Amino acid sequence: MNTSFKSAYDSIRDFPETDFTEDLKKIDIPVLVLHGHDDQVVPIEASGLKPAKLLPQGRLKICKGKSHAIHNINVDEVKKTCLTLSSHE
Repeated sequence: MNTSFKSAYDSIRDFPETDFTEDLKKIDIPVLVLHGHDDQVVPIEASGLKPAKLLPQGRLKICKGKSHAIHNINVDEVKKTCLTLSSHE
């Protein structure tokens, strides 16, 4: 909501055209991938499932009934998820 139309357009155009496969494979720390089950902006196949599989220490958490930008919209649930996961590690 706080970006220019050009930035928004450029990111929407660039996102599907940029292949992060090799970059993701090189990340050697634990990564939690959060994705809203009802995300109508970015498909879960490209933005949640694939990256979680490519990250050597990736872990995917699909948030049922949640949409795009869950880290901004569902802050308390994201915090709870992160705290719960870290306490079981």
